[in-house]
Amino acid sequence: MPRTKKRSGRGGQPGNVQPFSDEDASIETLSHCSSLSERTSAAEEAGETEEMAQEDFQYKLKVYIDSTVDKSAKTRQGALDGLKTAMATKILYEFISERRMTITDSIERCLKKGKGVEQCAAASLACLLCIQLGSGIESEEVFKTLKPVFKTILNDGAANIQARQACATSLGLCTLVAEDDIMDVYATMECFESLFTRSYVREDGSRPSVNPQTTQLHTNALLSWALLLTICTGSHIRVIAQKHLAKLPRLLENDNVNMRIAAGETIALLFELIRDVDPEFDYDGWEPLCEQLNALATDCNKHRAKTDKRKQRSVFRDVLKAVEEGDFQSETIRFATERMVIDSWVKKRTYDAFREFVGSGMNYHLQSNEFIRDVFELGPPMLIDSAALKAMKSSRLERHLYNAAAFKARTKARSKFRDKRVDVGEF
Repeated sequence: MPRTKKRSGRGGQPGNVQPFSDEDASIETLSHCSSLSERTSAAEEAGETEEMAQEDFQYKLKVYIDSTVDKSAKTRQGALDGLKTAMATKILYEFISERRMTITDSIERCLKKGKGVEQCAAASLACLLCIQLGSGIESEEVFKTLKPVFKTILNDGAANIQARQACATSLGLCTLVAEDDIMDVYATMECFESLFTRSYVREDGSRPSVNPQTTQLHTNALLSWALLLTICTGSHIRVIAQKHLAKLPRLLENDNVNMRIAAGETIALLFELIRDVDPEFDYDGWEPLCEQLNALATDCNKHRAKTDKRKQRSVFRDVLKAVEEGDFQSETIRFATERMVIDSWVKKRTYDAFREFVGSGMNYHLQSNEFIRDVFELGPPMLIDSAALKAMKSSRLERHLYNAAAFKARTKARSKFRDKRVDVGEF
């Protein structure tokens, strides 16, 4: 026998409905108070969790710093890599400022007594330390200790070649950040000149015998020299142009694609700087240089790798425009809610130098690092809460539609240059 269902309220027989009493009101008030206290406690727990996470992170950093003097080379290498990752992805000024000389002593010890990979890691860590401290007395103290070590390794022909390459790059960026005397900057540039000029093709057309590892050392020295060129005075740029502008094109004949590209970008940078100083600047070897750049921009030599030719042609098209027309292919860097336009060879060389060390953390440093923002004239860091940042982000559908449209446009553009082969049947 089926059970009878008793219904009350809407849709059935009206039940006995009691009026809303004072007791019910007090229960309702208590429920609101309890939910409010729960939210408050949840916020407090979140704050405590974040504080604990910060303490754990700082504890790890302290362990890394202590481990840089460990007897085991593997442990020291891991500690250096851990500190590099932390400095590249976070702003740690307060923590590092208190321990900067301890870290500096560890870097100096690893550079002097370490081997190969450990020396490379220590050199990179020195740059990140200067980037964290910014331009000031603190970074000057660090660099004053490390500069003699960098130059000793760099000029020592018997030292590990990878360590020399790393020191060439690190010395350039540390000089840009922490050197306070322009005459010392010029002296460091002369140190770099003594290296990359060894790859110049001789006046009789003969090429120096240089192995690939040494060529990479000369390339790093050239890029660091170009980086320091961006902070030279106008009078010194005139001297540099008179001394090197006629000789730098000899590096364009180098067998190494990285050296050719570095030389091309340095030539474009030097033309940009000298034209800013002297708008009426006239270079006697302008036409042969343009012919040489055009040949590299349209290089079709079969003995070179396809990827090398593609990369080379792309760069030298821009270099040729810079030399002929004084033009630059601008690029926009977006980070958080801001954007930065790279509109000159000076800004490009500076951006590439910082990105080489900071890597994927470059956007974060552009957003939060006061020193880097000052270098690129971005002003003080913007304070945006998470809710506003979330509201500014595009929806998933908008991103999908944008990517689809970009893919379609890219496909159409490539189809114009793609070789369309049609199979013809036999008659």
